[in-house]
Amino acid sequence: MSTDYSVRFAVHEDHYKGMDTQTLRDHFLVDNLFVADKVQLTYTHYERFIVGGALPVNGPLKLDTIDAVKADYLLARRELGVINVGGAGRVNVQGVAYDLANKEALYVGAGNAEVIFESVDSANPAKFYLNSAPAHKALPTVKVGLDQADEVRLGAVETSNKRVIRKLLVNSVVETCQLQMGMTELLEGSVWNTMPCHIHDRRMEAYFYFQVPQDQAVCHFMGPPNETRHLWLGNEQAVVSPPWSMHCGTATASYIFIWGMAGENLDYDDMDKFQPGELK
Repeated sequence: MSTDYSVRFAVHEDHYKGMDTQTLRDHFLVDNLFVADKVQLTYTHYERFIVGGALPVNGPLKLDTIDAVKADYLLARRELGVINVGGAGRVNVQGVAYDLANKEALYVGAGNAEVIFESVDSANPAKFYLNSAPAHKALPTVKVGLDQADEVRLGAVETSNKRVIRKLLVNSVVETCQLQMGMTELLEGSVWNTMPCHIHDRRMEAYFYFQVPQDQAVCHFMGPPNETRHLWLGNEQAVVSPPWSMHCGTATASYIFIWGMAGENLDYDDMDKFQPGELK
């Protein structure tokens, strides 16, 4: 079996307030997403959201089911979002091949029993970042390239947060049940993401940071606005953000992150914002 998984249980914000650094990392940091010839999944109890990665090097990798979903195959009652952050790759869904270049996305609807990940070149393998959420109906599988993304440019050099947001798997681009995914690129000289920060207590979120330069790091902030904590992350690490937690981050160099959400509604702008001066 090529799929390994772990489980993260939900944390109440009162419990969060007493956590030390290692306990915070144990509950909210997702590491080792890319292991050669493995599918690595973290099943969370926030909206039953899965964060994962697939790194096919020596051959194709099948997306196996895991005991946590209690189903004959992983997508029996789930939808899947895939974004390739490595070399050229291919995802086969029920025998249909979808080629994914770097930063291209694929939405896979519920009911697809067979999903297989491949790299075009083993010397430069694909790295498939995965998010999955429960789905109430089956929807078509759709590839989304960068030219099809709903693109928004925000921020300014003066506030160190000039960035490009590319909404890839959102309802303005492709129909999903509850999963939403996109990618935010911090432009050269900018390091602050998601400012002003926000909470959306009708959705949880996961952030995956990549293209973080060697020997550099990201500082991700979380928690209620008046009780914030931070987590230091390296390249290709992710953090799970509960619905009660605000989220924003900065870094020692420019970077890119993928955001994935699931919850009660598909309104991207459904959020409560907090200005920097309100944070404690």
